[in-house]
Amino acid sequence: MNKNDFIAYEYMELSVSSDQVSFYLDSYENFGWHLDPRLMPASGGAKQRLCFRRDRKILNKAELTRLQRNFDSSLNEINALEDSKTTFATGLAITVGLIGTAFMAGSVFAISSPVPNVLLCILFGLPGLICWVLPHFIYKKAVRLRTEKLRPLIDAKYDELYEICEKGHRLL
Repeated sequence: MNKNDFIAYEYMELSVSSDQVSFYLDSYENFGWHLDPRLMPASGGAKQRLCFRRDRKILNKAELTRLQRNFDSSLNEINALEDSKTTFATGLAITVGLIGTAFMAGSVFAISSPVPNVLLCILFGLPGLICWVLPHFIYKKAVRLRTEKLRPLIDAKYDELYEICEKGHRLL
């Protein structure tokens, strides 16, 4: 190509987590996108900004755009599945902790009543303490179980992503 040939580009900017930068760079090349050499990603931080560009006159642009939308949709589904691993576990752990707090409140009310009831204080206090300690273990177990359940679904979605990327690569 001659140095003076004009190329019109279209641009796209993404904000991705730092641990997925390589995945995005490799994947979006299959849809004709290339990292803009003038705007290289900065290193460090939880999120990185990636700036892509591609030739506006690329062949099979409509099909590549459709494949890219499918890719983005599947990637969003994977992210939702990944997030759901901890969402349920967090809710369960918080609920157990709140139940423990209710028991502890009952224990405090039992001991601070006009006629203190030590036995009732102990009966409410022990489950309260147990419910304050258990959330950590409940969270870990729930995340592990949910991860085992979702792993095949996530792997299948990644296989789908790779097939989409392969189709895009063949169109280029």
